[in-house]
Amino acid sequence: MRVLVFGLGALGHVFATMLQKAGHEVIGIGRSPIIEVVRKNGIQLSGIWGEHKANLKGVYSSVSELPCQNFDLILLTVKSYDIKTAVKGVKSLVAPDTLVMCVQNGYGNYEIASEILDACHIVLARVIFGAELLAAGKVKVTVCADDIIVGSPKQAISAQRLQKLASLFSQAGIPTRFSPDIVSYVWDKILYNCALNPLGAILEVNYGVLGELTVLKTIMNEIVKEIFVVAKAHHVPLFWPSAEAYLDHFYTKLLPPTAAHRPSMLQDIQKGKRTEINALNGAIVRLGKDVGIETPINSIITYLLKGKEQICNQRQKN
Repeated sequence: MRVLVFGLGALGHVFATMLQKAGHEVIGIGRSPIIEVVRKNGIQLSGIWGEHKANLKGVYSSVSELPCQNFDLILLTVKSYDIKTAVKGVKSLVAPDTLVMCVQNGYGNYEIASEILDACHIVLARVIFGAELLAAGKVKVTVCADDIIVGSPKQAISAQRLQKLASLFSQAGIPTRFSPDIVSYVWDKILYNCALNPLGAILEVNYGVLGELTVLKTIMNEIVKEIFVVAKAHHVPLFWPSAEAYLDHFYTKLLPPTAAHRPSMLQDIQKGKRTEINALNGAIVRLGKDVGIETPINSIITYLLKGKEQICNQRQKN
């Protein structure tokens, strides 16, 4: 399989390394400081999935530099705020049999991709493993709460084809399975991320700390309750009959194996990067407004996170 990994951030490093090691032909697109290191030294992966090293087939800074234009799979591993630019960038590479896989956090990524590409090309993925980019060409897989889930929200890609894709990923050491309920899984991740990521970033603590303090659990509970109200109003097919049922699963099953993880939002802020808050709690606020539902806790969390983002950026400039 010939694979293009568009975005050599933490997730891009992981996917590229594991797929290349499994014998696939992987080409990466990233930013200049990273691609220079990866070209010279390859990628070193550490963490819970073991120690791995891979030299990619090629590493470039833009689609225009690619020596080949034919890909079986294009992995979009950019942040959610770059998804539209990324999809437009790879549109010319999408042949009749090419699959384009969106692995971003939050709501709206599939919807944006669907405005540009036909649904028969777009695979939506729920990714719930954590990775930290230690340096250019060096990445660590820190936690994994469940398999990657792949699917087609509009059922535009056959189950057989998606099951084959999931098997290829699993054989490469990236636990993956297909589900026709991909939308429910993505919203499951939205619930998880909205509760943990911004609050952990604002307070600069790992997920475990958030689950230990009653006052912080109260905030997370209210975030989740608001999301359930908004999701119900938009007829989103959630797995859980109530916020209380989800929260029980969240505290007993999801949080413990990821307790040591540092929020990706915190990592982004500390590096002076934008966060994905607009695709998470910010998206809940927008979806709530669309149907006349107030979401005060998600609104406050969104404003606080954006405020912290701006403060940190100003400090770095000074």
